[in-house]
Amino acid sequence: MTALKRMGKAAVVAVIVIVALMTTSGWWTAVMARSLVCVEDVARSDALLVENFDPTYVLFEHAEALERAGVAPITLVPVEAAGGPDGVNPVSRGIAEVMARQARLRVWRVIPIGYTEPISLNAATQVRRHLIADGIRSIIVITSGFRSRRSVLVYRATLGVMGIEVHCAPVLNRVSAERWTESWHGIQEVLEEFLKLQYYRFYVLPFLVPRSSKG
Repeated sequence: MTALKRMGKAAVVAVIVIVALMTTSGWWTAVMARSLVCVEDVARSDALLVENFDPTYVLFEHAEALERAGVAPITLVPVEAAGGPDGVNPVSRGIAEVMARQARLRVWRVIPIGYTEPISLNAATQVRRHLIADGIRSIIVITSGFRSRRSVLVYRATLGVMGIEVHCAPVLNRVSAERWTESWHGIQEVLEEFLKLQYYRFYVLPFLVPRSSKG
């Protein structure tokens, strides 16, 4: 009987928790999504950096708007490294060129990077070498909204040690923080980015970033 009573109490608690989550879902789902988005921090900088891992036109469009506003004189676009001209994958370069041309970016160039795991960290360390070589001391990272907090944490951890300022320009496309649960695409994107953020916070940043500072 004691075991049955315990099971009954556990079932009651589970029901209460489920009901509470359902009735407050509009609040906690928005909080969860907003936790993935960096605070917008657009300041005069030496360069814009478009995170181009999954080529997205709206990022180029946003870069053009900031360029037109005189926020930075040049836009840097990481693309996959390969054996093409200048060590750049010609397909990746071609996609970036189409998007930059369509967005009417005036001054921009590609940065070849290798895509190895963890991608965000290794990309940041490769970008760092180019920034140091070019004497760039401040950047604005233009990236998809729900990956923006993770990106900025990584760039600030890897570039900050070299005295490079990192600002953030998150771009929310079709999915908002309040309505991401209304589509499978939104659910997939937010949950995936939430898990990746925790992975970077609790493993990559404390354990792998110190090693990368030597690169």
